[in-house]
Amino acid sequence: MSANTQTQQGTSPEILTFGETMALLMPSGGKGLEYSAELHSLFGGAESNVAIGISRLGGSVGWFGRLGKDPLGRMIFKKIRGEGVDVSRAELTAEAPTGLMMREVLMGKTSVYYYRKNSAASRMGAQHLDESYIAGAKLLHLTGITPALSESCREAAFEAVRLARKHGVKVSFDPNLRLKLWSIDEARPVLLELAKLADIFLPGLDELKLLYQTEDWDTIVAELRKLPGVSIVKGGDNETYVVTQDEIIAVPYFKAEHIVDTVGAGDGFCAGFLVGVQKGLSYPEAVCIGNLVGSMIVQTEGDWEGAPTWEQVDAVLNDVKHIER
Repeated sequence: MSANTQTQQGTSPEILTFGETMALLMPSGGKGLEYSAELHSLFGGAESNVAIGISRLGGSVGWFGRLGKDPLGRMIFKKIRGEGVDVSRAELTAEAPTGLMMREVLMGKTSVYYYRKNSAASRMGAQHLDESYIAGAKLLHLTGITPALSESCREAAFEAVRLARKHGVKVSFDPNLRLKLWSIDEARPVLLELAKLADIFLPGLDELKLLYQTEDWDTIVAELRKLPGVSIVKGGDNETYVVTQDEIIAVPYFKAEHIVDTVGAGDGFCAGFLVGVQKGLSYPEAVCIGNLVGSMIVQTEGDWEGAPTWEQVDAVLNDVKHIER
């Protein structure tokens, strides 16, 4: 394991998340991968995107996972650490390489190609979890991508949740359904079981339609109300919904003036929402922060590069005028 000077043994950030982060190659100038002679070297992963977003907003956060002990893995490790995220439980291993993804945007449509089979992250198992690290946090955030990677990753996801609940650590869960990784029939029972174990469930409306096999909103709400926690439903026409056993609260979106890249919007939402929760805001107030951060991220290119600082968020919320010179 590699050590981060920010977090010493026996202490933990308030929010923890874990999963696969991959190197990302994208062509320059809006060209297709097939015809581009130059590629930008970046990285991305739902959980590390969230972690960086939380850190940018001033939150206390750690990310752990497994990366290859190779140039791509070292690049990712150092950049996540450089964003102020604790990586003291992340591991660089020589057993397997860092996963890779390639992305192109042609005629407004994004296509992603994955090279992640047998990656270092896919070999993560329950034995790689640090119980004391999880026990020392206040909230554990995970996504449905991790259990889709392999049987051992699935075991790690459920074990992490078990450890969190054992020590009174709240759990937030974003299903992040990826049908390139598994079929809906494979995913459904796993994701719904994790939803039942979460204090905060963060699905998209389209995901719920697939998971509950219905287009009917009232039926979806009835299913969500069977869950023990609160559900934050992203992807409404113009709003995000807070669904509890007693009420539904609709929180309007913030308009994005110029959409550049929609990848990372959901992760940005989660980061803003979780920082709002960390600050003691009500769920609707935290959703407002999440909606704003999501709208800011889609106005820049990259998975996490456009994540705002708390000062930038606060300026928008309070309509602070920008002084150019």
